[in-house]
Amino acid sequence: MADAEGQVIVGLEVHCQLDTKSKLFCGCSTDYRSDGPNTHVCPICLGLPGAMPALNRMAIEFAMKVAKALNCEIINEAEFSRKNYFYPDLDKAYQITQYDKPLALGGYLEIEGDGGGEKKVRLTRIHVEEDPGRLLHMGNAERGKYSLVDYNRAGIPLIEIVSEPDMRSPKEARKFLNKLRATLEYLSVFDSEKEGSLRVDANISIKGSERVEVKNITSYKGVEKALTFEVTRQKNLIRRGQKIDRETRHYLEARGITQSARSKEQEHDYRYFPEPDLRPLRVKSWLDNIVLPELPDARRERFIAQYGCSPSHARTLTGELKLANFFEQVVRGDPSGLSPLAATWIADTLIGELNYRDMSLDLVDPAAMIGLVQLLKSGTITDKSGVEILRVILDQRHKGEATETPDAIVKRLDLGKAPSDDTALLPVINEVIAENPKAVEDYRHGIDASGNFLVGQAMKKTRGKSDPKVLYQLFSKVVRTKEV
Repeated sequence: MADAEGQVIVGLEVHCQLDTKSKLFCGCSTDYRSDGPNTHVCPICLGLPGAMPALNRMAIEFAMKVAKALNCEIINEAEFSRKNYFYPDLDKAYQITQYDKPLALGGYLEIEGDGGGEKKVRLTRIHVEEDPGRLLHMGNAERGKYSLVDYNRAGIPLIEIVSEPDMRSPKEARKFLNKLRATLEYLSVFDSEKEGSLRVDANISIKGSERVEVKNITSYKGVEKALTFEVTRQKNLIRRGQKIDRETRHYLEARGITQSARSKEQEHDYRYFPEPDLRPLRVKSWLDNIVLPELPDARRERFIAQYGCSPSHARTLTGELKLANFFEQVVRGDPSGLSPLAATWIADTLIGELNYRDMSLDLVDPAAMIGLVQLLKSGTITDKSGVEILRVILDQRHKGEATETPDAIVKRLDLGKAPSDDTALLPVINEVIAENPKAVEDYRHGIDASGNFLVGQAMKKTRGKSDPKVLYQLFSKVVRTKEV
């Protein structure tokens, strides 16, 4: 955390599409990317004269589910308003949203702070609104650049979750978004796979200076990158004695920078007034019928208690619904006490290999992971061989090839653990000692790092098939007692 004078202050406005089948005020499909542009539209979502909106009850129930999960207070009477502004993707020239009477107030979300402990990020409000359309930017230098307007997205139900400025770094902002995304997925009200399903406007300032809004952030990594750039930009201006203007900036993801768009609008610029075609919402009585599933924090605590996961592994495994379900498929019934080992290999090794390949967890068969962890637990293979087997499985899946079982890969590549008795390993030990006299001398004088180096050289000679613990014990016995 920065010192008080240069403290970074971040608040987020997060727009999440609710995963309903129909739009907020009409029966048009929310599958806005299929069937071509402007095919899922009607007089209501196009805002044609005389068309009257009819509220989607499920969208309100989904929004209330989120509010309950985030510890918000549902207010007695919420109200829709018109937010007036002109933009090509806004077909009515106003957006139906909520202003001074939102659906829910207050609330909080707990994240892991930069200091390592739990941090409570307060929420200001959650309100319901309709999505505008979208612009499709076309053309090139030869044909000229132009934009097309697609109103298929217009009218899709959104919730806007507004936080208090409680985050103190771009990293905390990303953690907030990751935790929020996980919570929405656990609630089954949100599909993170849909393009544009979560969009972020970030407000950031350096303490004592004006606030800047950064818009057009559409990825979780993008939030951290955009805010990191903005922190550097603002601090450089302050160091040069220049003033930070209150403005709206756009994040240009391809270049990793923010760019000034316009001066920041004030609320009165939008000329809010109550939506005359919709009655006030009195839905607080619905709250008792909304039942929440097990949420990330509760599942994390259960993983620690039930499966013996470390707190860090439990946090990783429950940070994404798909990953938590995968882990429980692998350890279902906890066969042979696999849970702690499976947690380590899934949270650390598997996720790292998937990220390296930009590969989805959907392609991984839980049965393959069960087989791999069983081989590791039984001592049939070393950790190094386990990584090699996992890479073979993932590469085969990534290429769409037939996937071998872990047992078959062990046999084909001869990856079974080598004999661990002294007689079998002493020739390797002596060979490494002869080739590395300096490391041997250092290890004999108590430098443990040299011992690790010698073990590594022996592992190379046995192609990773020997147990490094056994090798270390043998080197200690042979080198430090001079039994060469």
